[in-house]
Amino acid sequence: MSLKRLPLHHIHQQLGAKIMPFAGYEMPVRYTSDIDEHQTVRNAVGIFDVSHMGEFIVKGTDACSLIQRVSANDAALLFDGKVQYSYLPNEQGGVVDDLLIYQISPVEFMLVVNASNIEKDWNWINQHKRENDDVELINISDGMCLFAVQGPLAAQALQPLTNAKLDSMSYYTFEKTNFAGAANAIVSATGYTGAGGFEIYVANEQAEGVWNAIMEAGAPYGIKPIGLGARDTLRLEMGYCLYGNDITDTTSPIEAGLGWVTKFTKDFISADTFKQQKEQGVKRKLVAFELLDRGIPRSHYEICNAEGETIGEVTSGTQSPTLSKGIGMGYVPTEYSKPGTEITIKVRDRLLKGQIVKLPFVKK
Repeated sequence: MSLKRLPLHHIHQQLGAKIMPFAGYEMPVRYTSDIDEHQTVRNAVGIFDVSHMGEFIVKGTDACSLIQRVSANDAALLFDGKVQYSYLPNEQGGVVDDLLIYQISPVEFMLVVNASNIEKDWNWINQHKRENDDVELINISDGMCLFAVQGPLAAQALQPLTNAKLDSMSYYTFEKTNFAGAANAIVSATGYTGAGGFEIYVANEQAEGVWNAIMEAGAPYGIKPIGLGARDTLRLEMGYCLYGNDITDTTSPIEAGLGWVTKFTKDFISADTFKQQKEQGVKRKLVAFELLDRGIPRSHYEICNAEGETIGEVTSGTQSPTLSKGIGMGYVPTEYSKPGTEITIKVRDRLLKGQIVKLPFVKK
């Protein structure tokens, strides 16, 4: 399968990005170093080109009821300009994808899905559309660019480019507004880093102008382009799930700690399964751990108990640039899930000491 390119691929090449395949795209993984880029976002401001993400418009008088059937969170709680985190459950009690739901109006929504799942999600949602539903789905993924401008200085850096009052925007809200000359841009107070900031959706033809304007406005604040390498270490320090690692078609969202976005105030796919799991408790849980010994935990490494018996495996792991220690997540039997529980991680033929900790690893 040939890889797709981002509309601004040429800019990332000019900036000297290391380009690697990810989710069917040629993606910038780093420009300088993962640690440098990570610290830039934690301490100042960085810009990610995440235009590989998918966007669907769902509109019509039955748009909300379709979303309610396929999504676990309660979309009735949304209002115009509000964003909601949710997931699409499958019929086997696993997760099709996690996503963001934007309410543009009571009869129009935008769903933002993971790049690797665009086709799967599109087919899944369409499959659950009822014959007489007044609902239209439009896949706008290939026509949209998405820039995540993240870090404590993001609002100051971006404010000259828009009339939207960035400082006073609440987390998980958005405005449709003129941004850096692009009419009808979506400016969203969301992100995948825990460092604060905004995500900006623009049409492909506006993208280069908007990118250049952000780089120029951000220059006094030390803005730098950031790759997927730092995106991963930033999200892991917050304990945010990555689809394909921490949540999959076969993981239970209740085991994964997504009970907070599972609302039984309405009916949705697999609701009865999840209700039972919530009431009876689950046998295993997605936990966070830190290493006490030096070493870096990686996906698929074995998680063992203090005696060295295998009890699970790492789903995400890295060296935390903020904490300078190995951190990770993985599924273990519930009896090992309490913070402070001693574990070991098998790194080649060594058992490295670690312990279960509470999320996030790094406070916002």
